[in-house]
Amino acid sequence: MRALEPVLTSHLFAPINEELLALLRGLSAEEWNAPTVAGSWTVKDVAAHLLATTFGRLSVHRDGYARTESPEAFANGIVGFIDTINRDGVAALRRLSPRILIELHERYGREMAELFESLDAFAPALWGVSWAGEEESPNWFDVARELTERWHHQQQIRDATGRPPLFAYLGPVLDTFVRALPHTYRHVDAPDGTSVVLRITDEGAGTWTLLREDARWSLYAGEAPSPTTRVSLRGDAAWRVFTKQKIDPKAAIEGDERWAGAALGMISIIG
Repeated sequence: MRALEPVLTSHLFAPINEELLALLRGLSAEEWNAPTVAGSWTVKDVAAHLLATTFGRLSVHRDGYARTESPEAFANGIVGFIDTINRDGVAALRRLSPRILIELHERYGREMAELFESLDAFAPALWGVSWAGEEESPNWFDVARELTERWHHQQQIRDATGRPPLFAYLGPVLDTFVRALPHTYRHVDAPDGTSVVLRITDEGAGTWTLLREDARWSLYAGEAPSPTTRVSLRGDAAWRVFTKQKIDPKAAIEGDERWAGAALGMISIIG
């Protein structure tokens, strides 16, 4: 086992935006209206959501503009607030044509990539990564979280239209997702020395160990010797589980199964 290293992803936003542009340019009219696993959203709605989050990032991060929200906006907590923003953002862009959506993604996706490249990776981020239990996070973690959003929503479009997946990005995506493990296990009591290994096979391969020490859970890269529990997942199943898709993960569990359930219920997105 070894200490975790930062997941540095700012250099990936320009190429992943180019992948998105190529994908959207190749869609037929029928495919733009295809349903996705993102609730009631169509492919066009998912593309609009990605654009709305780009606008939000640039407005707040680059331009220093943030609307003052009333206390009522948080009546249903941060998840309810984010869900409302996402719903309103998609609704506001529904009248735009696919051509205009693509043109806006081309310009503002490039500008967001430039913004992330300009940030000090280790300076405090504007927002903590809440699904990892952090009120304060460094920029690299917030930026990596944004990459996971852009990757998994693009993957939803690819799934809906039968396009091949972008597994070249799955390694850093999963390395970011697993940072939610200690927060996910925060209410799981276990004797010190209990170790839960999460092993991703095939696409996005990687191995991490969650170790109970001093009555708290700590996450390490690599595999503990003689782990208490080992959970193995294929990469293509892992990202779906961690983004709330209802699938059978077909996980292989070795050792004490009591400690496997929380890992298979981990959610690494807001909402």
